[in-house]
Amino acid sequence: MSDATPRILATHLENFKHQNVRILGKVTQLRGENAQIDAGGLITILLGRDSHLTLNHAVEIIGKVQQDLTIRVLASTDFGTGVDFDAAAAVVDATHRYKEIFYGDE
Repeated sequence: MSDATPRILATHLENFKHQNVRILGKVTQLRGENAQIDAGGLITILLGRDSHLTLNHAVEIIGKVQQDLTIRVLASTDFGTGVDFDAAAAVVDATHRYKEIFYGDE
């Protein structure tokens, strides 16, 4: 399953360097071509031309984790303001605890 994009939180970044991931977080800062999201910890996001984030909205990022633990955006989806981040974190936990169910026997 080489096309899998594992769901992660900030605490997982170190284990996914140079890999594509999926992460849900709240936009806390916008600075030109960079943004910061809170996803169980602060993460710097390197935005692409098509990235349109809104401050204080939830956003799902599909991106590649860089050596310095920033994430280069490949795609993003605005989820608005009604997201239960505790539930989202529980999903991430389940996907790591039972990864053979979600990602195969990698």
